Amino acid sequence: MNEQITSFKTSSLEKRELSLGFIPLTDCAPLVIAKDLGFFEKYGLQVSLSKETSWANIRDKVAIGILDGAQMLAPMPLAMTLGLGPIHKPMVTAFSMDLNGNAITVSNVLHESMCRIDEESMASRKTSVLALRKVIDARQNKQDRPLTFAVVFPFSSHNYELRYWMAAGGIHPDRDVRIVTIPPSQMVAQLEQGLIDGYCVGEPWNSLAVRKGLGHTLITKSEIWNNAPEKVFGVTHEWAVQHPHTHHALLLSLLEASRWADKPENRAEVAAMVAPGIYVNAPESIVRMSM
Repeated sequence: MNEQITSFKTSSLEKRELSLGFIPLTDCAPLVIAKDLGFFEKYGLQVSLSKETSWANIRDKVAIGILDGAQMLAPMPLAMTLGLGPIHKPMVTAFSMDLNGNAITVSNVLHESMCRIDEESMASRKTSVLALRKVIDARQNKQDRPLTFAVVFPFSSHNYELRYWMAAGGIHPDRDVRIVTIPPSQMVAQLEQGLIDGYCVGEPWNSLAVRKGLGHTLITKSEIWNNAPEKVFGVTHEWAVQHPHTHHALLLSLLEASRWADKPENRAEVAAMVAPGIYVNAPESIVRMSM
């Protein structure tokens, strides 16, 4: 039965050679696995994966057709469909690539200030934001520059999670701090250089900062909004209408890849597959921590 379904789908594909985009994050894993373990090929697809530097690149290249589809932040297809940003393009997503996976990490300097000003609040991850509030108040009283936090994209769960967490502690995210946009893979370097004081990003870029001794993770996405959608696979509505069987084949490939990755005995191999420079470009031991 499975062979018949596969044969039927592959014989009716509108397009076989595809270029799909991804960002170097652990949750690009379904795309990497589907390619490297032959799940795309099983469904008649010849896929090349394009490593992109930013979510803006992903958005623009999918919108104009350079990429057939891509890993996307869950809010991105909604924002593009609604025209919230520079590109108004109806989008379709039929596959969630992962849940959770983000965290809020701060520099050593900021962490030390938070511990010094409110040791009690820092004793629990749930109340650490109260210590940040006190640091911000003290800085404002001295008329110091506002703290700078980075997120990966304006229309991202990272942006919303960071703002929600801050607001829960009495911090006004538009008034009390400065929020900037930085590609995920550049977060650690900017934290090390002192250009930002903290960030909300996906793995492995929180674990890497901690392992390198550059910062401390205060709280994870699962503690803020457990099992919220994080990344999805997105295509334009126009592309989905023009390539329905190809789209179906892509989804079947990703589903099989995800089932394989979800088995605990395969997690170490998943880390080994996504860690190399052509994909995430992070130490395998760090990537394995998020498995």
